[in-house]
Amino acid sequence: MKKFILSLVLLSSFTCYSKNISQSDELYKNMNLENIINKKVFQMALTGFNKISNKKNNLLTIIDYTKPSTEKRFYVLDLDKKILLYNTYVTHGKNSGKIMAIKFSNIINSYQSSIGFFLTNKEPYVGSNGYSLRMVGLEKGFNSNALERNIVIHGADYATPEYMNHLGFLGRSLGCPAVPTKLSKNIIDTIKDNTVLFIVGDDDKYFNNSQLIK
Repeated sequence: MKKFILSLVLLSSFTCYSKNISQSDELYKNMNLENIINKKVFQMALTGFNKISNKKNNLLTIIDYTKPSTEKRFYVLDLDKKILLYNTYVTHGKNSGKIMAIKFSNIINSYQSSIGFFLTNKEPYVGSNGYSLRMVGLEKGFNSNALERNIVIHGADYATPEYMNHLGFLGRSLGCPAVPTKLSKNIIDTIKDNTVLFIVGDDDKYFNNSQLIK
């Protein structure tokens, strides 16, 4: 009997997993995200998004640090309307790498980017980097020190194509995901107030240990 019950549980889990993958594939296709967002990254982001209960709405922001800074790797998705709202450039921490972000940290003063799932704060603020938005890290060991590290979304002139064309890569931050200044206020006002943000990088420790992407 126990083996039979276990088999039913495993079958149910597999069915749910298959259903989630099917829904993810359908959404990915309906939103015309091919050649824009890596499909596996989208699936991971959506898996974690569905597990976060205290999010406010169906906006999902993805930052894909598996791509170089010379590519547009910042995405804001409206999952209800099934549209891509923003796709632009974003910086990584200066100690994470030059063109590619290859090192990630949750340590204060590491000046590296953090990865994993975050919720955005309710209210933006004006600080040393101008109009900014705090992020609350949801994954212990990966981004749980985001507030203490002052990891925020803000605008930066070194996050622009003009800067990249001059140096060959985007400028780098102290760990913040900075976006082009001309877009930063609109982006921040769109994703503020408990929306989900997922930052992914090529990090086996995260892939093997994060409970939100499994």
